[in-house]
Amino acid sequence: MTITSKSPIAPNKASNSAHPLQRVLKYGRRYRQQIWQAISFSITNTILDLAPPWLIGTAVDILVKKDDSLIAKWGVKDIFSQFLLLSFITVIIWVFESLSQYAYDRLWRNLAQNIQHHLRLDTYNHVQELDSAYFEESSTGNLMSILNDDINQLEEFLNFGANDIIQISTSLIILTIGAFWVLPPSITLAVILPMPFIVWGSLIYQKRLEVRYADVRDKVGYLNSRLANNLTGINTIKSFTAEAYESARLAEESEAYRKSNIKAIKLSAAFIPIIRMLVLIGFTGLLFWGGMATSAGIISIGNYSVLLVLVQRLLWPLVSLGEIFDKYQRSMASVNRVMNLLDTPINIIRGDISLNVSQLRGEIDFKQVTFAYQEREPVIKKLSLHIPQSQTIAIVGSTGSGKSTLVKLLLRFYDISSGKITIDGIDIQDLDLHDLRRSIGLVSQDVFLFHGTIAENIAYGTFDANDEQIIKAAKIAEAHDFIMRLPQKYETIVGERGQKLSGGQRQRIAIARAVVKNPPILVLDEATSAVDNETEAAIQRSLEKITVNRTTIAIAHRLSTIRNADCIYVMEYGELVESGTHEELLDKNGIYANLWRVQSGIKSK
Repeated sequence: MTITSKSPIAPNKASNSAHPLQRVLKYGRRYRQQIWQAISFSITNTILDLAPPWLIGTAVDILVKKDDSLIAKWGVKDIFSQFLLLSFITVIIWVFESLSQYAYDRLWRNLAQNIQHHLRLDTYNHVQELDSAYFEESSTGNLMSILNDDINQLEEFLNFGANDIIQISTSLIILTIGAFWVLPPSITLAVILPMPFIVWGSLIYQKRLEVRYADVRDKVGYLNSRLANNLTGINTIKSFTAEAYESARLAEESEAYRKSNIKAIKLSAAFIPIIRMLVLIGFTGLLFWGGMATSAGIISIGNYSVLLVLVQRLLWPLVSLGEIFDKYQRSMASVNRVMNLLDTPINIIRGDISLNVSQLRGEIDFKQVTFAYQEREPVIKKLSLHIPQSQTIAIVGSTGSGKSTLVKLLLRFYDISSGKITIDGIDIQDLDLHDLRRSIGLVSQDVFLFHGTIAENIAYGTFDANDEQIIKAAKIAEAHDFIMRLPQKYETIVGERGQKLSGGQRQRIAIARAVVKNPPILVLDEATSAVDNETEAAIQRSLEKITVNRTTIAIAHRLSTIRNADCIYVMEYGELVESGTHEELLDKNGIYANLWRVQSGIKSK
C-alpha cells in the first residue's frame, strides 16, 4: 500500500457580521479587473451622456453671442464654421457614447454571468462537502432556492442596478461641480438642497427594505421546500387521496410568501412619489432663481439652458432610485443566504494520507466506537469489531439496533463521538476522504439511480468504464438478460430515481455499479430486503461471485442471505451481543437462533 501526504482542508469560518455587499465584493476579487473596466466605461458613458446639454447651450451661445461665443474664443469666428465644428464634436461624442455604452453593458452583463456561474458552482461544491447531519436538518427545496433563485437575484442586480448607481453618482458629482462653477452660491444651494435628503431617505428605505426582503427570501425558501417535497412524494399523495390536503398546505405557504411580498411592495412603492417631490424642489428652484439670475445678466442664456437640461437629466433618474434600491435589497437578501450557506463549516475534514486503493488489503477494526446523532442518546456504545481482510461478515439485529449506522461511520458520512475506526491499521480520519470512499462499494436497500441510461448508471463513479466492462458487470449482477429485453437495451432511460425499473432491477443495477467500481471493501446494506424470492435468489448468486477475495460487510434482516458468512454478529441497542457462524449461533440458542426459527417457520421446542 502506497501512502503519500496531502494538505488537509480546513473548515470554513462564518463571517455573518459583514455587510452582504462587502461579502459579495470580497468574493468577486477574482473579477477585479473586469469590475474596474465596467466601472470606467459606465463613468465615461455618463460624462459623454451629459454632453448634449452642453452642446445645446453652446448652440444657443453661438446664436446669441455670435463672434463672442465660446467656440469663437477658440479662433473660429464664422457662424457657419462654428456650427460645422460643433456638429463634428457632436458626432464624435455620440459615437464614443455609443461605444462606451456597448462596452459597459457587455462588461456588466458578462460579469453577472461569470459571478453567477462560479458562485453557483462554488456553493454547490461546498454543499457536497457538508456532512449528512446538515442535510437531515435542511430542506432540499430551500437549498434549491438558494442555489437557483437567490443566485439569479444577484445576477439581475449586476446586469443593470450596479451600472445605474454608478451613473447616477457620477451625474450627481458633475452637476454639483458644474453648478458651483457656473451659478451663484445661493442658486447652487437651491439646486442641490434636495440631494442630501434624497440620499438620506434612500438609506432609511434601504435599511427597512433589507428586513422585509430577508423575510421574502425566507418565505420563498419554505415555498420551494413544500413544492420539492410534494413533487418527490406525488405517488404517496395520490395513493392517500391527499391532493386537497396538500393543495391547502401549499396555498398556506404561497399565501405567506404573497403577504411578505406585499409588505415589501408597500414600502418600496412609496419611495418614488417621495423622491419626485424632492426633485420638484430642486428643479423649481433652478427654474425660478436661475431664470431671474439670467434675466439680470448674472449667468448667460446658454449656461442657463445647459443647467436646466442637466438638472432634469440628473434629478429624474433619481426617481428611479426606488427601483434600483428595490433590486439592490432583493439581491442583498439573496447574497446573505448564499454567503451564509458558503460559510457553513465543513465538519468532516479530509485526512492527509492518500491510499493506493489497488493495494488495500481491507482489514477493518472498530475500536471502542461510540456514536450519537445530534441531541440523541448514543446508538453505538463502545463497540469493538475486527473484520479480517477478504472475509465476509454479517451483521444482524432488530430495527434501530445500529447496524446501518456502522456503515455510515465507516464511510464517514458521520464522524464518531469517541473511539477509532481503522482500515489496514490507519485511522480513517487520517485518510483522504476521497480515497476512503473509493475503496468502499456500497449497495444499499434504497437504490438511487440518476435520470439517464442504464449504461450511465452502471458506470456511475467509474466514468471511464467502457462498454465491455459495463456488460460484464451486468452479467455478473444477473442484470444483462432483463436489460436486453428493454427497447433500447443499455441505452434505455431509467427515469428520475430509476422509477421506470422495478425494485429488483434497480438492485441489480446497483450491484453491477459496485462490480464496475471493483472496490477492495464491499458493503451490502439490506441489499435484498425489498425483492421477491426469485429476484433474491438471482441477487444472491451475484453476491457470491463479487464477494470472492473481497472484504464484505453484509447487513441483513433475511438471515437466509447471510447464513454462509464467515462470521455473523448480532447487534442489540448499539452493542454486539452474539457472534459466530450460522451453526454456532444456532447451537447457542440465543437471539440469533430465535430469529432463525421465526423466519424459517420452525416452532420452538
